[in-house]
Amino acid sequence: MENCIFCKIANGEADAYKVYEDEHTLAFLDIFPATEFHTLVIPKAHYVNILDIPNETFLQVMATAKKVVDLYKVKLGLENLQILHSAGEEGQQVIVHLHVHIVPRSYGDGQNVNWKTCPELREKFDDMLKKLH
Repeated sequence: MENCIFCKIANGEADAYKVYEDEHTLAFLDIFPATEFHTLVIPKAHYVNILDIPNETFLQVMATAKKVVDLYKVKLGLENLQILHSAGEEGQQVIVHLHVHIVPRSYGDGQNVNWKTCPELREKFDDMLKKLH
């Protein structure tokens, strides 16, 4: 994708603060970080999100995420984090190249992911499962 910033980063056409790289994936610091060491992990090949990436490639992305988390645990003592992926506009995906966020967390970091829970949806579980079987 010629206008995709993450493709440009993966191809070496745009700069990034690289944390880890292998043949298939790249991890780099997010230029709009939520916390220190907020990192993005991408496949080097262009995929929009989890809905179109092959399983094998997604597993490579997640293996890289695990390598980065392990590195941060050893080097930084990281014990708390969130791993996030957004798919689609309504899922709040901004860059249309699959990426996984590794967001180190600590008390007082000012970040808060709070979902409004809907326990009333439990009444629909049987019907929901029927749609899947």
